[in-house]
Amino acid sequence: MPAQQMSHTSAFAFASLRQRGQTAGTLSRRSRMKPNTPSQRSGASAAQANAPATGGATVARVAVPRPLRRLFDYAAPTGDAPAVGTRVRVPFGSASLVAVVAAHGNESAHDLKPVTEVLDAAPLLPPDLLALAEWLAAYYHHPIGETFAAMLPVAARRGQAPPELDELVWQPANGDALEALKRAPRQREIYARLRELGGIADADVASVGLERRHLAALRAKGLARAHVVAPCYGVREDHGVSASPAQAAAIDRVVQSLGTPTTHLLDGVTGSGKTEVYLRVIAEVLKRGGQALVLVPEIALTPQTTARFRERFGAAATLHSALSDAQRFDIWLKCARGVHRVLIGTRSAVFTPFADLGVVIVDEEHDASFKQQDGLRYSARDVAVKRARLLAIPVVLGSATPSLESLENAKRKRYRYAALPERAGAAAMPAYRVVDARRERLDRGFGDSLRNAIASHLAAGSQALVLVNRRGYAPVLLCTKCAWRAQCSHCDAKLVYHRVGRQLRCHHCGRRRSVPAECPNCGSDGLRAVGTGTQRAEEALAEHHPNVPLHRIDRDTVRSARSLDAGLAAIRAGGPAILVGTQMLAKGHHFPNVTLVAVLGADAGFLSADYRAPERTAQLIVQVAGRAGRAQRPGEVWIQTFDPDNPNLLALIHAGYHGFAGNERELRAAARMPPFAALALVRAESTIAAAADALLDAAVPLLATPGVEVLGPAPAPIARRADHHRSQLLVLAPRRRDLHRALTALEQANLKARGVRWAIDVDPDMW
Repeated sequence: MPAQQMSHTSAFAFASLRQRGQTAGTLSRRSRMKPNTPSQRSGASAAQANAPATGGATVARVAVPRPLRRLFDYAAPTGDAPAVGTRVRVPFGSASLVAVVAAHGNESAHDLKPVTEVLDAAPLLPPDLLALAEWLAAYYHHPIGETFAAMLPVAARRGQAPPELDELVWQPANGDALEALKRAPRQREIYARLRELGGIADADVASVGLERRHLAALRAKGLARAHVVAPCYGVREDHGVSASPAQAAAIDRVVQSLGTPTTHLLDGVTGSGKTEVYLRVIAEVLKRGGQALVLVPEIALTPQTTARFRERFGAAATLHSALSDAQRFDIWLKCARGVHRVLIGTRSAVFTPFADLGVVIVDEEHDASFKQQDGLRYSARDVAVKRARLLAIPVVLGSATPSLESLENAKRKRYRYAALPERAGAAAMPAYRVVDARRERLDRGFGDSLRNAIASHLAAGSQALVLVNRRGYAPVLLCTKCAWRAQCSHCDAKLVYHRVGRQLRCHHCGRRRSVPAECPNCGSDGLRAVGTGTQRAEEALAEHHPNVPLHRIDRDTVRSARSLDAGLAAIRAGGPAILVGTQMLAKGHHFPNVTLVAVLGADAGFLSADYRAPERTAQLIVQVAGRAGRAQRPGEVWIQTFDPDNPNLLALIHAGYHGFAGNERELRAAARMPPFAALALVRAESTIAAAADALLDAAVPLLATPGVEVLGPAPAPIARRADHHRSQLLVLAPRRRDLHRALTALEQANLKARGVRWAIDVDPDMW
């Protein structure tokens, strides 16, 4: 949670939501900015809440999935309102919407439209999620109906009936695969992968790169079978892993806090055994009859994490975007019934209902993937902390590079702190080396020193990992004669040169165009690619090491879980190899044969105008460095930079992540930035730049209240994206309650301007 806890949640109870009757951030036909009066659309208005009900009907007060900060009254179909937390279908204007019953009432001033249909026999949302929805709407200043919608699985939002899906497991069957699949190479590949896995739950098929249609074809040929199983949970005691003293202390501390609303920060270096701490804590929860929720930042980490958990507990469910809507809804409901006792999921899994949740684990708690960037802009980490408090259970936040907010909360004793300062077993931490790129002869981004180091490690039979956190061949295509640069015509951004397909691509709006044969400005042949992306690094490495397997892993090569899994499997097979890729390589992977990690292009992050960029860069370097030397061989980390004297870099190299964090903490405190202040952004966008600025100009006096500082309006870092001009206000306050008071005033004013969309982002992850 943010360093300053919110103390005003009760002020945003459903009663006040019902009374305010406002919209915000929606399109209007009026061009002048002025407060909007309460809506008088379908359902009951705020003024109708306490008048006598018509016909003696009980009133259902529902939250509709619209940007309206109020509840609406409807007549219950039989005079008995459906339970709070139940989905209902209601008429709303000319539409029919799936809404959630949030409260009951017995009076209303006008004739009410009836609830069309009650979709659930019992509440879909338990009391803790109802309370969480109230908190979310208040803390993130988001419409209550859209908050409920964001919490529900897509199938539930559409009003679909709860599915009843069997738990299927696919397994290979013996047969003459060579003969049966000689004309089906993809099926042959799937069959080989299935044999390698030994079996796979149907819910996890997509996450490991398999396809059901091919599995069905294999079953038709007698080469695969699918059978129904029920999840069978247990605790394997003979796992053969002993806990270190530091691990044992962390485990005991969390176990002792079971049944209490305690937040633990587990600060463990890469390879220190944080997962073993998670497993032992969950084992104790399962023995006591409870359930566990484990949040991971990305789907790429789910299969390997799931495999380890299933080995220890016999079963574990997963919830992520690779599942179908029906599967997600089914798993969601089975957790609510207690069928699934361990759930591993990405960001939205934090909203899953449970029968008896006993602990929440947030792995890689610092990761930016936990922050939702549109709609309900929540942080899954912070929501996990709040939910655990509502349930009076512990939450464990684990990371090798904790966020400055979490470190500050631990420093102020809001979180209980546990450290794992050493790697498990005999593995040692890698040694760092900084290379001054200004003194190197560079070939496509690689200096002589770095090329020699890579060659040396490969000759020793090891693997090398090269981090280039830029996709494409080069970030800039320019003319050396007239300085023309390839720009996106729809965004204020440069087009990235992709050599594959000879294309210029915008990584913001997705538009593509062919590479011109000559400079469009002066007609010369002076076009040159400047800078290094993953494609260019791959080209250089392949040229210098033609006989060494080379694997590039970025968003262009990894278009599916199958391709990612295939690449990682090839790497883990052993033998000399080179890995080149973006931050996808840095997160949680175990590469026992990697002994050299090379980092290119760290300068941009340390010198960025975004106040969080140095923190993110330091975390990325430490995380990717953790891929080196994880087995018995010592590891090295080479950082090639044009700014070797950067204070942040020097602190990171010589004093580790905590040395960097100490320096950054002082800078944040001096600048009065988080975690020493509460921060929000108010963003507006329009096809007309002046319209977005005008709306924000009208917002400034509403926000600039005592104790609150407002900066802007100013253009967003990318001021134009997909032909929309974007501006923003930066809202800072030393006390969080002052920030929320100002944001509430903005909500109540409900500014509107024709063709302008605006939104509030509390605790933004970036400018």
